[in-house]
Amino acid sequence: MPKAAISFWGGAREVTGACYLLEAAGKRVVVDCGMFQGCDDCDLRTHQPFPFDPKKVDALVITHAHIDHIGRIPKFVAEGFHGPIYATPPTRDLVALLLEDAMNFFKDASSALYRRVDLEDAMRQFVPLHYEESIALGEQLSLQLLPSGHILGSSFARFSLKKGSEERVILFTGDVGNDPSILIPSRASVIDANVFVIESAYGNKTHKHTVDRTLMLERAIEDVAARKGTLMIPAFATERTQELLHEINEMVLQKRVPEVPVFVDSPLAIKATAVFARYPEYYRDEIRELARRHPHLFEFKTLKMTASVEESKAINDVRPPKVIIAGSGMSTGGRILHHEKRYLGDQNSILLVTGYQAAGSLGRRLVDKAKEVRIHGEPITVRAEVRVIDGYSAHADEAQLMDFVNETRDRLERVFVVQGEPAAALGFAQTIQDRLGVPAIAPVYGERFEL
Repeated sequence: MPKAAISFWGGAREVTGACYLLEAAGKRVVVDCGMFQGCDDCDLRTHQPFPFDPKKVDALVITHAHIDHIGRIPKFVAEGFHGPIYATPPTRDLVALLLEDAMNFFKDASSALYRRVDLEDAMRQFVPLHYEESIALGEQLSLQLLPSGHILGSSFARFSLKKGSEERVILFTGDVGNDPSILIPSRASVIDANVFVIESAYGNKTHKHTVDRTLMLERAIEDVAARKGTLMIPAFATERTQELLHEINEMVLQKRVPEVPVFVDSPLAIKATAVFARYPEYYRDEIRELARRHPHLFEFKTLKMTASVEESKAINDVRPPKVIIAGSGMSTGGRILHHEKRYLGDQNSILLVTGYQAAGSLGRRLVDKAKEVRIHGEPITVRAEVRVIDGYSAHADEAQLMDFVNETRDRLERVFVVQGEPAAALGFAQTIQDRLGVPAIAPVYGERFEL
């Protein structure tokens, strides 16, 4: 069997910066190329040269379009990588969208992580690969992308090493979805992996599903309609916004909620929704059938997409009740701040939180029942009701991750636990060893393991 090794250059005892170097059958393949986020030295680490030579890498594989998995792709190309970048078609389109948007946050040209020409060069190197399609990376090494159930187009990267009739399978999970998703298929079952590189964002947690999330959303719309208030929903531009639109569309069609104006006030979310609409073949079966019968899956008569600044400002002129979906998902920036500044002081309004809120974020302070917050330097007394829906996480929890690993326990030789905070990664690695008797380790940055 050909020799193989994995080096961990990100996502090692940390959630972000995913970047793994697989050396197998004489080939060098990098899986994911993400930004480091949420740490004191993240900006410095993201800007540092890669610790291996991009010119000597044969291929890059992208599991899904989140910045902590894609944010350094143009930089990788600028430093000399000229090989193919494999990803599903929707992932490719979302990568282009997100990396273009990220350029808006570069302070100036001298400190920019990459230039527009680097992004354009990178996008030309993408090679679309559909689910279950196999491509040879060498005489003894091939790649397949399988559904991971995380976001539209997200995938597991399955590498097959072959010599004669012998096969060895190495699986990189990227992010594993929280099944069932509203829009996309459940993750693939993988029963033949010898080596797992698995995420652990929720490796030591169990999701709460105390109340049906759709019912909570429905009640929030009903309540603001009755109070003549404003429902503010901070939402991530990809997946979360589209899930919300689909659910509200269903409620409107079935006349389960009053017809109130709904605004998507996020240029990025509007563009991401257009990408979703282009790829119904990447929906779960029942949603694909629904889209066939109702092509405008994310549209309904009370919905307005407000792309321009002028359209966004005009939302203020629409009298409540109304619903506003806007970024950012943690209220750390974006247009949601303008609406929170205007309506958090209104006791008739509701802030509906549907996603994880990082420590220190405005969203976390609001969830923690802060009486007063500062937005754009101004103190805002919080009188609006703050509600939290737990059921929208796109990540598998400990039990779901363990079920996944258990499917291939008979063939597993080793598990590498990545993309989790130290407690989650180390804890999940220990759980795997204790329950399955399979060697599991949470590697540190820069560690290399021969397989």
